[in-house]
Amino acid sequence: MRFDVLTLFPDIFQGYFTQSLLKLAIDKGLVEINVWNLRDWAKGKHKTVDDRPFGGGPGMVIMPEPVYDAVESVQAKALSPGQLILLTPGGERLTQSVIRELAAHKRLLLLCGRYEGFDERIRLGLKPREISIGDFVCNGGEVPAMVVIDAVIRFVPGVLGDEESVVEESHSEPGRLEYPQYTRPRVFRDMEVPEILLSGNHEAIAKWRLQQSDLRSKKKSEPEA
Repeated sequence: MRFDVLTLFPDIFQGYFTQSLLKLAIDKGLVEINVWNLRDWAKGKHKTVDDRPFGGGPGMVIMPEPVYDAVESVQAKALSPGQLILLTPGGERLTQSVIRELAAHKRLLLLCGRYEGFDERIRLGLKPREISIGDFVCNGGEVPAMVVIDAVIRFVPGVLGDEESVVEESHSEPGRLEYPQYTRPRVFRDMEVPEILLSGNHEAIAKWRLQQSDLRSKKKSEPEA
């Protein structure tokens, strides 16, 4: 699985790439990540990528030319083009089903915004898939891009130690939450592990876990009083 991240702040990603499952996946050659600085495609002495909005208003808007040049150049750096993703608060909500769709691609280009966002012609002309990680605004698209990467790589074969993990975890089915998990010690601050989990009866344990998953999912879906 290949990711190409286009950003104005590439250094934000450096620590993230050196930790946990992502580092192991990169080391094994299961995942490839390339980070590109949009300023490398900017024109002029000062490598300007943004300008004041037409019509007035606060902040700065990212110009279309360097973004078009960057996307077209990066797309050409592999034999097959990738799915272009624009991280934006106005995009479709990121869900587990969307993650599954993204994981079906062999390559994703993640376009990270900043400031007051992108010139509208970037959306109209490049036609990216627009994705939001929630109904809130981040300082830029870098953290949302990390969220996408973190969730997608779990579907890459070989990344997880146990392939069943991605099947049983929360939201593997729309709206369903995972059952509660326990480990040692058996008793902690007067809280005991449910006896059923110590029984060795795998059929009964599976039934209990399904019931607990149903209860959690139902409770979350109920409106607050």
